[in-house]
Amino acid sequence: MVARAARATDLADLDAAVSDCSACPRLVRWREEVARTRRAAFRDQEYWGRPVPGYGTADARIAILGLAPAAHGGNRTGRIFTGDRSGDVLFAALHRAGLANQPTSVASDDGLTLRDLRIFSAVRCAPPDNKPTPDERDTCAPWLHREVTLIRPTLRVALGAFAWAAWWPVLRQVYGQRPPSPRPAFGHGAHWSATGAPELLGCYHVSQQNTFTGRLTPEMLDDVFGRAKQLARVD
Repeated sequence: MVARAARATDLADLDAAVSDCSACPRLVRWREEVARTRRAAFRDQEYWGRPVPGYGTADARIAILGLAPAAHGGNRTGRIFTGDRSGDVLFAALHRAGLANQPTSVASDDGLTLRDLRIFSAVRCAPPDNKPTPDERDTCAPWLHREVTLIRPTLRVALGAFAWAAWWPVLRQVYGQRPPSPRPAFGHGAHWSATGAPELLGCYHVSQQNTFTGRLTPEMLDDVFGRAKQLARVD
């Protein structure tokens, strides 16, 4: 795994290698079982059923780092956050911020393009109950580290809920910096920075649990994406 990730010379090469990964037996069984049985609403669709690579620009100045693909979202469409309720909220907010060309994303060929932005996850396969194990997270980490390495020359801001915890190993592995101790507390809009590394912004996950209860509102998303653009110097 580490060697395969390190051999990727660009994002296209990395994405192809990610899509062919079978390192975690439990995740392989689950993602393929979901793709075989399918949800009734998508019974006539062919599921991707493989690890989901990142998506966005090669010279991204902002990165959104999530936990893992959804079983009937990214695991179905082959693109992170595409085709699920979380994506409905996220892409609408990205469109309002001028970081996406359209407010919806339902399929990998729907014409979506991102501006100054790349979206990827710490774990590339859909996990049961949306809960990867620590071993699965660590096994998948080389893909994340290589992806950040490839966009490092332009990356200015990393943003997300899971990013807050997943970023500290990236800081050590990619940027050669010792993570802060104690770790800064996570919160929506929380901000951490250090010389020689991207800014880190906390953002509540765009899950229905957060958006339906009002814990995360469109205005809160607009504020955090506006802050990300300001820090990344994106017009």
